[in-house]
Order: sequence, then structure tokens, then C-alpha cells
Amino acid sequence: MFDLGGLDVAYGSHRAVRDVSMAIHEREVTALIGPSGCGKSTVLRCLNRTNDLVVGARVTGKVSYRGHDLYGPEVDPIEVRRRIGMVFQRPNPFPKSIYDNIAYGPRVNAAGGAKLSKSELDDRVEEALKSAALWDEVKGKLKSSGLALSGGQQQRLCIARAIAVRPDVVLMDEPCSALDPVATGKIEDLMTQLRDEFTIVIVTHNMQQAARVSDRTAFFTAEVDEAGERYGHLVEYDGTEKIFNRPADQRTEDYISGRFG
Repeated sequence: MFDLGGLDVAYGSHRAVRDVSMAIHEREVTALIGPSGCGKSTVLRCLNRTNDLVVGARVTGKVSYRGHDLYGPEVDPIEVRRRIGMVFQRPNPFPKSIYDNIAYGPRVNAAGGAKLSKSELDDRVEEALKSAALWDEVKGKLKSSGLALSGGQQQRLCIARAIAVRPDVVLMDEPCSALDPVATGKIEDLMTQLRDEFTIVIVTHNMQQAARVSDRTAFFTAEVDEAGERYGHLVEYDGTEKIFNRPADQRTEDYISGRFG
């Protein structure tokens, strides 16, 4: 689905990520792991052009999606973000009702620009909340503020908001880092279920989480160049079972076993 080749990302004069090449497969969960500052989130943001929103960011190399150059001059970044949704580290519901949190995307960004009727919008909201395993908990209070939900419910609301526009891909940047173990378990179960409908790419520092939910895992580390500049580097990428049990690189083994990072 995604094909990255020789990907470099710079912020101003600093090259934050260098020479990343990997293929991300459809209807799988792919985990990006590694120590802080190794470029995981930077690479994730390249997949839906969120880096475009960072002043001074520059992406070079190959980033293709279904065979199309995501950074080609004819590509509309807004359409990219409709097809490739993002869920961030901390839950960030809009200061709106539960219903309006979900309905916002389909209202303003429906596929093909088609306006949805009220009944279609109602169906879309219910569909998204059911897909996010939240419908039974909120169906009687759709007019209540999304900010009144618990942290775990807010994150599932944000996932529902992302999938309400029916994307192909859902990117998740540390989606459980602010949640307790019970809420984390619900999000992990949800990722496993959503894999049947969506391609999912997650960034996580939780090794057990990556091992539990992902089909493939990419291990990144941070290196220092000759000028003393720190940059992110992809060490290896393979099936999750192999990465965790038979990694090809000693650095991966050391990180997974807790000997560094």
C-alpha cells in the first residue's frame, strides 16, 4: 500500500530522518518502535503529509501510496488526509457534542464532495461509534460534550472521528500513552478489530503492545553524524514475530531486551 524509498526528512538545515526504505502492507497493523528521537513519528507524519504543517519541514525521497507519489505536484494534501486519517498521542476531542465530533468530518469532507442528508449523517455517526466500540456507552448522550467522556472514551471518540470519513488508512501516534491499562486494552482490542477494515500504522514505545497487536514491526534508532547531529535511522523491518524472537541486528535485540533505549 505504501512504499518508502530513500526517505529523508529535514527541519530547516537539520536532517531528522535519513534513508528510510520500507513497504507497508494493506489490512495489517504495522508498528514503528524505537527510542525517543529516532524519527518514528516523523516517518508516520510523512504518510499523510502532516509534516506539511510544520514550518521548514522538507520531505525528499520516495513516498508512494497505491502506486501514486504522495508528494507529487498534482496531489491535494487535504484529500490525502481524508484517505489517511490520524489519531494523536493525547485524546483531543473537539469542544463539541459527541455527535458533532463524529459528524464534523463527513459534513465538510465527504468523499467526492457529496453532502450527506440528516439520516445519512445519523447512520454515519452510529457506524463510526460502533466501529470504535463506543456506541453502547454513548448512544443515549450524543448531545453531551465529548470532553465529558473519560480519557479512554475520548481516544475511542477520536478514532471514531477519524474513521467517520471512511479512510483507507488510520495512523496512530502513541494512542495509548496517556491511558490506564484498562483503557489501553480496549484500544488494543479495537486495533485488532479495525484491521479487517483499515490499514493501521502505529508508533509505540510499548514493546508488549507492538508484539500483541502488530503484524509487522519496524525498529528505528538514533545515530549521530560526523557533525554531531542526531538523526533517525531504520535498523530493520520484518514480521513482528521475527523482530521480537529472531532479530537480524544486535541493536534490535538490545532494545527489545531492555539493554539500551
